[in-house]
Amino acid sequence: MADSGLQWFKTEEREGRTYIFDPLRRRHVALTPEEEVRQRVLWLLVEHLGVPAGLVAVEYSIKVNGLEKRADVVVFGTDGAPLMIVECKAPYVTLTQAVLEQAVRYHTALNPRFLLLCNGDMSYCFKVEGASLHAMDHLPDFMEMGNQK
Repeated sequence: MADSGLQWFKTEEREGRTYIFDPLRRRHVALTPEEEVRQRVLWLLVEHLGVPAGLVAVEYSIKVNGLEKRADVVVFGTDGAPLMIVECKAPYVTLTQAVLEQAVRYHTALNPRFLLLCNGDMSYCFKVEGASLHAMDHLPDFMEMGNQK
């Protein structure tokens, strides 16, 4: 695989806290358990699933029922349309129906084709077709995310 030039998993210590460099946001962020999961998902999306780094938004602001919310990760297509929402949780957070409902609420604002829930130990990916969610047995690569068939 060609080197994308992104620097993953570089950490530093400051004032007793560990920070990780997020190459997509181009800054260090506190390394919380949820942030570690988010960084691993970002690495997977860009380095293994072929998502162009410039089409990934981290902590993307959206309005849900008039309230400001932030989706952990949103993958966009080359046309600017949202393709996937990723909801990251810390490893000790179980991926429950409530987590899925949170992602579905974000879906109502952005209408992507895929939802991904991940806590570092487990991942669930769903394809959205109309009002139905279909569990997938794999993570779609960027080509599949954008395929309208």
